[in-house]
Amino acid sequence: QVQLTESGGGLVQAGGSLRLSCAASERSFNPYMVGWFRQAPGEQRAFVAAITWAGGRTYYGDSVKGRFTISRDNALNTLSLQMDSLKPEDTGVYYCAFSSRMGGSYYYAGLYDYWGQGTRVTVSS
Repeated sequence: QVQLTESGGGLVQAGGSLRLSCAASERSFNPYMVGWFRQAPGEQRAFVAAITWAGGRTYYGDSVKGRFTISRDNALNTLSLQMDSLKPEDTGVYYCAFSSRMGGSYYYAGLYDYWGQGTRVTVSS
């Protein structure tokens, strides 16, 4: 069973930056798609960004395009999310997710098999 562990959350002022990281417990695990979702208080989990593990093709939610950058390190089995120009509406718990399935919708949470425990990001105005 692959375990994912996020780190890097915290409190930041609007306009600031944070970098989230996600480490997989099994280096031999090769997912097809990996991504980040976030959940704001009282809301459903929402897609933030995704990247194909092999080819590095990236996808972003409309609200974060141009501000967030997703990347992965295949050798270390880690996933990162660089978040710049943060806004109060970016506040929430951020989850990394890995999917072993080919095809499907990258923005659909049900595609992903493995989830981290979440890391909290708070952006103050």
